[in-house]
Amino acid sequence: MISSERIPNNVDLTSNKRLQRALEHWQPKYLDWWREMGPEDFQDHHQVYLRTAISVDAAGWAHFDFVKLPEYRWGIFLAEPVKDRVIGFGDLMGKPAWQEVPGEFRNQLRRLIVTQGDTEPASVEQQRKLGSKCPSLYDLRNLFQVNVEEGRHLWSMAYLLHSYFGRDGRDEAEDLLARTSGHADKPRILEAFNEPIDNWLDFFMFTMFTDRDGKSQLMSLSESALDPLARTTRFMLTEEAHHMFVGETGMSRIIERTCQLMKEAGGVAEDVRRQGGIDLPMIQRHLNFWFSRSLDLHGSEISSNAASYFSNGLKGRAREETFQDHTVVDTYYDMEVFEEGRVQRQEVLMRKAMNEVLRDWYVGDCQAGMDRWNKVLENYGLSDRMYLPDKKFSRGIGIYSGFHFDPQGQSISNEEWERKRHEWLPSTDDKNYLLSIMAEPIFEPGIFANYIAPPRRGINQLPINHQYVRTEA
Repeated sequence: MISSERIPNNVDLTSNKRLQRALEHWQPKYLDWWREMGPEDFQDHHQVYLRTAISVDAAGWAHFDFVKLPEYRWGIFLAEPVKDRVIGFGDLMGKPAWQEVPGEFRNQLRRLIVTQGDTEPASVEQQRKLGSKCPSLYDLRNLFQVNVEEGRHLWSMAYLLHSYFGRDGRDEAEDLLARTSGHADKPRILEAFNEPIDNWLDFFMFTMFTDRDGKSQLMSLSESALDPLARTTRFMLTEEAHHMFVGETGMSRIIERTCQLMKEAGGVAEDVRRQGGIDLPMIQRHLNFWFSRSLDLHGSEISSNAASYFSNGLKGRAREETFQDHTVVDTYYDMEVFEEGRVQRQEVLMRKAMNEVLRDWYVGDCQAGMDRWNKVLENYGLSDRMYLPDKKFSRGIGIYSGFHFDPQGQSISNEEWERKRHEWLPSTDDKNYLLSIMAEPIFEPGIFANYIAPPRRGINQLPINHQYVRTEA
């Protein structure tokens, strides 16, 4: 069970007074950050129906109740330890998992934890203004649930930094609160987390694709030889599942409403906008943008850092236990590369291709979501289909960065890219239109904006028209 201390935890924090004092010193700084950079206009006068962790037991880990956002019980929760756990991959495979950070891997582990930790507050900052444009109370509540859990994930990373990295770790934890998404001088580390999210189409795409990258990264870190990191990320995955649910079902509902509006318009996609809906080409453009940005988060296709992380047991593959070879010393990975202006297949040492291995797993996971979205279109009798653009399209990191490809993966000139980019990626006109149909928030229970269909069911067996966010008198 989670303790009822000032900082809720299941790590026996009171037994380590130095660590407890350090985190209690960090806590008010975190709360100041939350008030300044958390959801705008919903801090003091609203009660939100949220789930809060009370255990790490899969059978019943969460409690639902109304709470003010700044009073949410953020804390430190690690999955239960695996008895006699050993390292499951790399050069140290079979040796006991670490309970402390080995000196030789200190810098690499700190880099991994800081990079993961930086994404958590970044997404809260990106989404802070969405409440004033919400399509329903149901969706507003889901936004806030995502936000408070990203805040809790930040607590998890801050705990690891304080616990295992001394003064350097404490300084890094302070910097997690000092950087700001989109800031000119102190931006967030990864570019996708500096992109503005000022409309709900971007929010749903972000939680579908970028949070799904978070899932793949957390799965690979959950294999880590550093047992506290593995246990921390395993429990984070329990919460992360809801974030992807919000994104995937939110988009399914937008697509369903678009289908309804197309039916009303006699199947003419262009008429959807005249009815205040979001047309399928605009949805595809936003899909292209967030999928490509999220592909970049996996890093360079061929990477000596990725090889080092794997060989040292720091970061494995998603579902490492499903692979037969866990050392891959002399194993190669068949993949596309771009050399001398042309795409060709090449066998790359598996260890150096670990980013691409994880990226390919991620693409498959995303495609399953595409299939579910396309089922909605099929059920409405439409021939249109959503699709994932090729991995080479609109990349900012890796071997395809600096070159241009169309969504089907064909190499194109700079001139053709400039001529067609707004057919493939969101334009200023798209953004202005989305803001125009989201200008008025929907705060009446059970009512939904015209561009999105209601969900199939409510939260925690409550009705759809439940008042999930209440305003205090």
